Amino acid sequence: MLPIDIRPDAILRELNEYGEKLAHGVNNLMQVGEIACGVTPKTVVYQEDKLKLFRFDPPADRVPSRVPLLIVYALVNRPYMTDLQENRSTVRALMEAGQDVYLVDWGYPDRADRFLTLDDYINGYLDRSVDVIRERHRLQRINLLGICQGGTFSLCYAALHPDKVSNLVTMVTPVDFQTPDNLLSHWVREVDVDLLVDTLGNVPGEMLNWTFLNLKPYQLMGQKYLGLLDTLDDPEALKNFLRMEKWIFDSPDQAGEAFRQFIKDFYQHNRLIHGGLTIGEPVDLRNVTMPVLNVFAEQDHLVPPDASRAMRGRLGTNDYTELSFPGGHIGIYVSGKAQKTVPPAIGKWLDARAPAR
Repeated sequence: MLPIDIRPDAILRELNEYGEKLAHGVNNLMQVGEIACGVTPKTVVYQEDKLKLFRFDPPADRVPSRVPLLIVYALVNRPYMTDLQENRSTVRALMEAGQDVYLVDWGYPDRADRFLTLDDYINGYLDRSVDVIRERHRLQRINLLGICQGGTFSLCYAALHPDKVSNLVTMVTPVDFQTPDNLLSHWVREVDVDLLVDTLGNVPGEMLNWTFLNLKPYQLMGQKYLGLLDTLDDPEALKNFLRMEKWIFDSPDQAGEAFRQFIKDFYQHNRLIHGGLTIGEPVDLRNVTMPVLNVFAEQDHLVPPDASRAMRGRLGTNDYTELSFPGGHIGIYVSGKAQKTVPPAIGKWLDARAPAR
């Protein structure tokens, strides 16, 4: 172990260097400008209430897959995580893999949305978005890619509307909401969600975001800001950091009734695997008869791998595939390794099951 140099002149020199670095970093912060996210060109093809359905503009130099792919993101965060920047974009990588990509943007619920239910989201907004894409492409079925809570929604949708889904891909999707290593589940199961929703109406996004950050408080609220000091003098690294911060704290409020049902039916009673889940109609995972690719992250602190792997053996399909990624819940979208492996693997899997032209 090297001795620590605590001579006054060494300490003074280090403080001076630190001060210069901090001053240079503050100057970089002042000049950073607008932080752009959601960089791939896209067009609104359908809009209803707060929801927008986007189609990413297909590249002119290639013919995309005949069957389009609809990305269904979670309600709790913004979907531009899938298209954060040019070199960290799951959307762009999927398009490079030949997919024709659509995305549901749920928007920002307000007081008018207080009584929206899971039935409204899944059998209403999502189903109508699927129908718009089916009509645009004159197809009976399309492909779905559900992410996190959006993956749970997509799984329920596929069970309720199997005639409209050709292939289903789930990413970091919880299925068993009560695995022993799920810290979020342990917390949420103790919440009086009726009192919470009856008191607040819509559930503030800031409160949920604070809950997520406290799952790993040192890493997510302390360590990363200490590390920021080493980033301030690199303008590009600083912009990357600020993009992530923008996404983390861009947390929509949650429609009260939908939140109440999701917490009670999924986290507190685990009805997706134990039975008894009703979203307009009973949800039976054995009705998921189309091919399924289940992608999960090995170091996921929000959706532990076992929570996703619980899908195995509970579906009605004979074509079930798992893809394990050696990273975390966010890294699976934005890390360089993920960009090179996950979207190409999804594209290859979908191409293998594509209908003949």
